[in-house]
Formats: sequence, structure tokens, C-alpha cells
Amino acid sequence: MTTQGLPGGPGAAAVEARRALLSPGDRLRANAAAFGDKPALVFPVAGTREHRSRTFAELDAESDRYAAGFAADGIALGTRTVVMMPVGADLFAVIFGLLKLGAVPVIVDPGMGLRRMLRCYRAAGARAFIGVPAAQAIRVLRPDAFAGIRTVVTAGRRWCWGGATLSGLAATAADPPRPAIEAHDLVMISFTSGSTGSAKGVESTHGALAEMVRQAATHYRHTPSDVCLVTSLSFAFLHLLTGATCVVPEIDFARVADTEPAMITDLVRRYAVTAMFGSPALLDPLARHLDETGEQVPTLRLVVSGGAPVANEVVARLRRVLAAQQGRMHVTYGATEAVPIASIEAGELLDEVRPAGHSGGGTCVGRPVDGVDLRVIRATDGPIPDWTAVHPAAPDEIGEIVVSGPTVSRRYAGSAAANANAKIVEAERIWHRTGDLGRVDEQGRVWFAGRRSDVVRTADGPRYPVPCETVLDEHPEVRRTALVGVGDPGRQQPVVCVELRAGVPPTEQSRIERELRELAQRHEATRNLTDFRFHPAFPVDVRHNAKIDHGRLAAWAARTRTGGTRSRPRRSGTA
Repeated sequence: MTTQGLPGGPGAAAVEARRALLSPGDRLRANAAAFGDKPALVFPVAGTREHRSRTFAELDAESDRYAAGFAADGIALGTRTVVMMPVGADLFAVIFGLLKLGAVPVIVDPGMGLRRMLRCYRAAGARAFIGVPAAQAIRVLRPDAFAGIRTVVTAGRRWCWGGATLSGLAATAADPPRPAIEAHDLVMISFTSGSTGSAKGVESTHGALAEMVRQAATHYRHTPSDVCLVTSLSFAFLHLLTGATCVVPEIDFARVADTEPAMITDLVRRYAVTAMFGSPALLDPLARHLDETGEQVPTLRLVVSGGAPVANEVVARLRRVLAAQQGRMHVTYGATEAVPIASIEAGELLDEVRPAGHSGGGTCVGRPVDGVDLRVIRATDGPIPDWTAVHPAAPDEIGEIVVSGPTVSRRYAGSAAANANAKIVEAERIWHRTGDLGRVDEQGRVWFAGRRSDVVRTADGPRYPVPCETVLDEHPEVRRTALVGVGDPGRQQPVVCVELRAGVPPTEQSRIERELRELAQRHEATRNLTDFRFHPAFPVDVRHNAKIDHGRLAAWAARTRTGGTRSRPRRSGTA
């Protein structure tokens, strides 16, 4: 099954990116020249409600000073550089300084834990390291993960280690080099969260970034007049490159689910925010807060959700809020390897496709965005060496989603095995295997059915998680469900893990279980599901705090007795 983004497919977009490539440094310089006194960043003063701003002219000048200092210290075109700094104005200036040289920042999500982080850094092959003192201490204590580092820069006070300081390099009185940067040159290495396997270093190119900026302007209508609330580092750079102002809230970017919705509402109102991206873990409490308090956010014209499936009730709440000011909400589907892949507007999601999802159709994630070619192939667990070995799925058949296009990463850093498992070669073209299962309907819309690794393999055939979960999640007292398999593949028994809404007492579990059984029997996707087990708090991914970890839930289910388990409370996020 095939579907492709609207006008100008991936080939045309790639040619255009090569013809008119503007590097990130060039874009920042252009933005500084066009509206230099406009705030580029609005960021919090720690421990207060106050914020400070940095204009585009200031960000451009500061990143120029860093670029000159980095160049004097040996960082150049193609130098892979670990950056370990907190999210803030200095981080953006440092990364833009590196990008102006054509150096390649290496970004790892600290929420994945130290052991995984060190494994990522070991695979990245970095030659330079920029970090705060705590990060430098990790580098000194674990030299095996940073064996290739030749240039060290400390952001803050330097202790027992060598190298330069960020403040010292910023004092360099020289103009930075301006190397010729090609579309195929690496722009950044960012790691997947590892929530569905080992974290992998995704290599992105300057051409891919240029295409993402174009998509942001065309698909989401981002313009320099926007004021964007930042809850994702990657989206922040897209906003800055389009010339928009970024408001950075004082949040833990590794635990966005803990964000206080009243604080987000206050920032939206105080700084007249027009657009924001958020994971469902952040948008759900925000939508409830706005619904319960009746607070208005009249400037907000666009909300984009991504990172995990978002409940229809969250979309409905936010749609009601945005409708008052003729705003829009988009639900996006993507991956670290391809951002975004598909998108759907809230109106179409709620008014046209919601009934099919509630009946077991899965989760509709919309149509592929302009420039992305998407196909569905017969799922297989082994590598697919080239396109001649691919078996296309039949129309409306569930299979593995594969994508190609200028925004799709062609390879992983330092992992031949990962590339063999996730990439398919077709002449000059590379297809990325998302590891996600889905189908494409007659209107060209993509329906997500779950991860390939999460399929329950029973004696009667495969059972796909998401089509089952979207049916059962409709119970009003259920926060979310997860279908997992217990036993050996091919003979697995399906188990439905159930997380109740806050405030529902455990004494109601027997009644809710009975009602879930009755609900399941009314739909083909869930018929004959009989094993329901109540879990206090589903484990989720570290990046968006929203994607359910089916593997950990399956291990938990294997340890519990069958039938309506009454779990003792556990700490949130554990299994």
C-alpha cells in the first residue's frame, strides 16, 4: 500500500533543498538582519517568575563569538561535538555557534539515565566536548565513553580537568570562519529515546533541516510573527530558524508530564503565545485545566501534539478552547528518524474518523506531509537488504510503515546492525523502517496499529495493540489500556492491562472489569479478550512521558496471576 505527501514529492523537495540551501547560521544571520531587536528567546530566571530575553541580533552576535572561539580551539566542519548543558539561552547560542562552523552537535536526552547516555556517547564518535562542570566530571570519571575527545570546553568553572572555558572562548576577537556547507553534510546527531529498544544515533543533514523549516512554514503556517512556547528542543530550533520568538518555560524537559498547567497558561497569556508543541502527557493536564477553570488563551492559534497517541477527549477539549479564537490543533505522527511523517487536523479527526477508531480501526494519524513518501509493506522481523525483497501490503492491510524523503535520516551513527535492520536500499534511495504497524485507508489516511515488537502473537494469529486499546479506552473511568502477550510467541495469551483514572477507588475494579468485558464483546477487534489486570501507573517513555512501555507491562503481567489482578500501589512510571 502506498501514499505520498501532497505536491512536489521527495525528489522535487530534495532538488529544491540542494538548489537553495540556507545553513542554520545563514538563516540566523538573515533573521538578525531582518528583525534584530525582536526577542528570539524569552527564558526564565531560576527561582523567580521573571523572564529575560535575548534578541535575534544578540543571539547572532553571541553565537559568532562562540564560533570564532571554537574554531580557534580546533572545532571545524564535521567535528562531532558532545553538548551537555541545561536548556537555556546559552545552550542555543552554543549550538548555533557550532552550526555556523558546520560542526555536528551530539544531543542525548538526559532522561534516559546515565548508563544509556554513556552508551550513546560511546557510539557517537565525538571529538569535542562542551559541558557544564557536572558533565565534565562524568567525562573524567568515565573516560571509556569519551575516548575520542580531543577538545574540551567547560561551560562554567573549570576544576581539575584541562581545556578552555566557554567564557574564555567567547572573548576571542576574531570573525568566525564561514565554511561552504552542502545539503548532505551532517547537521546534528540526536539519539532515539531507547523506549522500544537500544537508543540509536540518528544522523540528520543540513538538507533535511532546510526541508523541515520549509514544512513548518507551509504545513503549520509558522511565520516570523509567531511566538512559540518551547517544550521540545528540536521544535525550538525550527521556530528560531523561521524567525519566531521562543518562550522557554521553567520545566524539566526530561519529565514534561510534571509540568504545572497553570504555569503554561500564565506564560501563554503573559507573552501572547500563538503556537506550541506538546506531548499528550503535557497537553492532557493543560486541556483539563482550561476546561475546568474556563480560562481563555485568546492568542493561541495552533497546538501541535506529538510523541505518542493522544486521546480523543484531549483533542476535543483543546479544540473547544481554540475554536473561540479560530485556532487549530494538529495531531502529528513521526519519529526521531523522520519529523514529521503524517498529520491530521482536529476537526477531521473528531468529526470524520473517530467512530472508526472507537470500533477497532486503530488511531488515525492523518496523511503524509508534503515531501514524505509512505508505504506499507508486509511485516517481517529480519533485515530487508534491498527493495527487491519487499512485499507490499494489500490495500487496507496492516503492515509495517516505511518512509522515504528529504527529511528522513539515511543512517545511524556507528551501528551497522541498526542500519541493516532499519534501512532498505532502493538504488539511490533509502527507505526507513519505522518499526510501526499500520494501514492506509481509501482516502490516503494512515491508521496506526502499534509497534511491531508489541504485537501479541497468539495461536489464532496476531493481535494488534492499538485497535484493541482504542476500543477499551472509551470506558469513562479508564485512563488507558495496554494489550500485551504472556507466553511464547505463537502461543501467547492476550492480557489487557488497565490503568484507571485518578480518584477511581480500587473497590470499583470488579465492576469496571465486568463492563470492560461487555464492551470488548461488542467489537471484532476486542472480542474474546477476557484477561484484565489493573496496574497503578503505566511505565512510559523518557522523552514524551506518554508512550506506553508494552514490554515492561508484559513482564509485569507474566509475574501476576491471571484474571482481574488487584495490584498494590507502585511508584508512578514503574512496572
